[in-house]
Amino acid sequence: MMRLSKNFLFVRLLYISLWGFLLSGSSLWAKDFVVVIDPGHGGRDPGAVGKISKEKDINLKVALKVGDLIKKNCKDVKVIYTRSTDVFVALDRRAEIANNAKADLFISIHTDAASGSKTVRGASTWTLGLARSDANLEVAKRENAVILYESDYQTRYAGFNPNSAESYIIFEFMQDKYMEHSVHLASLMQKEFKTTCKRVDRGVHQAGFLVLKASAMPSILIELGFISTPEEERYLNSEQGMNTLANGIYRGFLQYKKEQELRLTGVSQIVIPPAASEPGSAPPQTSVTASQEAPSHSDEEIVFKVQILSANRLLPANDKSFKGLKGVDHYKEGNTYKYTYGASADYNQIQQTRRSISAQFKDAFVVAFRGDTKMDVKEAIEIFRKQNKK
Repeated sequence: MMRLSKNFLFVRLLYISLWGFLLSGSSLWAKDFVVVIDPGHGGRDPGAVGKISKEKDINLKVALKVGDLIKKNCKDVKVIYTRSTDVFVALDRRAEIANNAKADLFISIHTDAASGSKTVRGASTWTLGLARSDANLEVAKRENAVILYESDYQTRYAGFNPNSAESYIIFEFMQDKYMEHSVHLASLMQKEFKTTCKRVDRGVHQAGFLVLKASAMPSILIELGFISTPEEERYLNSEQGMNTLANGIYRGFLQYKKEQELRLTGVSQIVIPPAASEPGSAPPQTSVTASQEAPSHSDEEIVFKVQILSANRLLPANDKSFKGLKGVDHYKEGNTYKYTYGASADYNQIQQTRRSISAQFKDAFVVAFRGDTKMDVKEAIEIFRKQNKK
């Protein structure tokens, strides 16, 4: 009887030890933050084509630079690429890679193009949603057209036609539980493009991207710039330009991860260095400022924001007045600092943002900016409605 008891105790202790080891391993694995970086297009799909380059090559080079920065500086982050060479990867496979890896973030990197002889510059960041303008729809159509390189696309994508506006109705009824985090990450990216990269800020937008639709985590699609504008294309292909853009994306990622750590644990060891000290952060001589891009105000995109409060001093990012909101921005009028949350060229989207925080900020209201200049919000709304009138 005593012998049986000893064996039983031995087995029980062994079981407890093994279970503790497995739990310990799981805990360690849980500390890994997984980011999937998706260089758009590739292989037989060149993406947009400029005079001296192809989109697929720009996307890949910048994506690899972003991944290298993260690997070098963030030891607790696992970087996964949907492609690391010039190969074709189906859209649904890109999302599948991220889902299988149980990624925390999905960042798809692309290069834009404008039709005709338009001279357009600047970077934009996109999240999943219904395109509220013809211009936004055209961007989604262009990026989704990659499925036409797949022989069985009608079966794989349930009859979705990337060139038919009717196919995009599905995005109107989608409920994306990661939307808030996606929009916030997109806003952080745009802030870096504007401040660190000194790029023309083309804002945060929504559109029906298949690659984002299938990903089960906060996801964004970045348009680095316009390959169709010669000066812009030279910048996108320069080593300095690619380093600067990669650095901006990396810093946006760092800020997002730091905020998530603070939200979940209350502490973060991430230190984001001043932008000026980052190598390659200075723009090349060929880059343009917002005023150079659009000397006339009518050529600048209008951006709506939600103003939540005012103060006579500059408040720290974790000030209790923000009631836990992350990514709060500010502008100054006279001697008063005015704080805003969210940013979008889509007035309907920013109204949704305002409603989402109305419980914490009952007096919050929408303001509008053209470039860095505040403008009359009624005028801005009227312009938005005219531009989006069917």
